[in-house]
Amino acid sequence: MRRISTLLVAGLCAGIFSLHTPAQAAAEMSLMRLADCGTPQAPVPVNERFSDTFSYGDLKIQFVFSCYLIKHGDQYLLWDTGHSMTAPNVAPKVSIVDQLDKIGVKPEQITYVGISHYHADHTGQVASFPKATLLIGVGDWNAITAPNPAPGVNFKPFEGWIKGDNKVEPQPNDKDVFGDGSVIMLNTPGHTPGHHSLLVKLPQMGSVVISGDAVHFRENYDNNGVPRFNSDRSQTLASIERLKGIVATFKAALIIQHDARDIDKLPAFPTAAK
Repeated sequence: MRRISTLLVAGLCAGIFSLHTPAQAAAEMSLMRLADCGTPQAPVPVNERFSDTFSYGDLKIQFVFSCYLIKHGDQYLLWDTGHSMTAPNVAPKVSIVDQLDKIGVKPEQITYVGISHYHADHTGQVASFPKATLLIGVGDWNAITAPNPAPGVNFKPFEGWIKGDNKVEPQPNDKDVFGDGSVIMLNTPGHTPGHHSLLVKLPQMGSVVISGDAVHFRENYDNNGVPRFNSDRSQTLASIERLKGIVATFKAALIIQHDARDIDKLPAFPTAAK
């Protein structure tokens, strides 16, 4: 009986101690939109390619190419890697490595490279970060590692990960990147089989959703437009509805990665949102 009493007292003391022990401080966080991930071209008509119901009439859109750096304590997530430095007409003027150097971040400090999907304008410079763990949707990873990748699957920059020299974590669903709910890769297939978007919860700005190519421009988002080249129509529509629900739930700012009108939602490089 005395031993049981002693254990009960010890347990109560441990419980009281845990209640009054300060919670571990949240990691310092920031979100930065890099300055150059590809050179924009002139506004282009979108009716033929970006709506399988031809709902955009004479609308022209200025497409941009964007990628992002999330700092979480002493770890970094690079989200998408833009066009390659040799891409005709749309190559960046400054590489991601050189942009990171301007803020004192070296390639080997990048903990994770998160890839929204396998297209060239999102994967062009991924090979510059061989020490990073690659986070990519399993459907896209399967397409990249297929014996004969389909047209449009930009598999060549992933050679180190394909060979097993670099670390990869294919994601079948959502991914809580840092384990504390602050940065979540969202499973949003449809544009490609393994497409993902990103939810970032910042302490000051609040939540931000970065679209990948789940949607390409505001009108695409507003009227549930499905590009004719997407891999799955029903998945596309479900993913757009999911994004709308998450934006509403978290009162999040939506950053559509290809829409020039979304640039000013985040500070200009090298200033970061916090």
